[in-house]
Amino acid sequence: MGSRLLRYMSRNTLIAFPSALLVVLALIAIFAPFLGTVDPAQLNPANRLKPPSAEFWFGTDMLGRDIYSRVIYGSRVSLIVGLSVAFFASVCGVIIGTISGFVRRFDAIIMRIMDGMMSIPSILLAIAIVALIRGSLLTVIVAITVAEIPRTSRLVRSVVLSIREEPYIDAAIVAGASTSRIAIRHIFPNTVAPLSVQATYVCAAALIAESILSFIGAGLPPIIPSWGNIIADARTFWQIRPTMLLFPALFLSLCVLSVNLLGDGLREALDPRMAKDL
Repeated sequence: MGSRLLRYMSRNTLIAFPSALLVVLALIAIFAPFLGTVDPAQLNPANRLKPPSAEFWFGTDMLGRDIYSRVIYGSRVSLIVGLSVAFFASVCGVIIGTISGFVRRFDAIIMRIMDGMMSIPSILLAIAIVALIRGSLLTVIVAITVAEIPRTSRLVRSVVLSIREEPYIDAAIVAGASTSRIAIRHIFPNTVAPLSVQATYVCAAALIAESILSFIGAGLPPIIPSWGNIIADARTFWQIRPTMLLFPALFLSLCVLSVNLLGDGLREALDPRMAKDL
């Protein structure tokens, strides 16, 4: 599957391009201190609301902070949140979905809890969790992860329910294999493909959720540069300095679009019904 996926990605520009763009964004986040940036929290009121120039590539905000530096460092926050939420939501979703789908006596209880969580809009659930705990990067990751777990769990459960009826599962049970052994050797490998696709959508949703939380003041503290915080600062001045809003919004849009395109590509590459096209 790995070599087939690589061949498909090399031939399909709609997959290669977003993958390359995500790599560039990741490199920007990693090497932010070496990209001509300054301290993103440094205040300089004498240079407030400067337009883009050779000195300030993206201009400055109302406190004289360099928007270029804040946008570059903000990519760190967004990528950390997106990747962390995708990873932890996938891990929790695999555990909960596997137990729910394979152990019948727990299915009804677990799924009713997941249904109750899904009945609450994810962003409202995240806001409620952040409100209960002091706002920080870890709090934002936990809040968004909790909101995304039910959807991932239901996806894994649906896969497990279909696999559970296969003859080789019955043969493993008759042979005396333990539930944990069956889950690890037979069930989990079959969840990797749909879970990989779901993880990309969770990552994109987490990027947007973090920006929304920061925009409304319920996420990261304002001193921490994030795309949502920068957009929130720019909303008052967008008519006189639209570039304050343009650059963080552009980076956020490109990142979310790339992740979504990558998810669509993975779905086509990993879906057996589309294997003939690879």
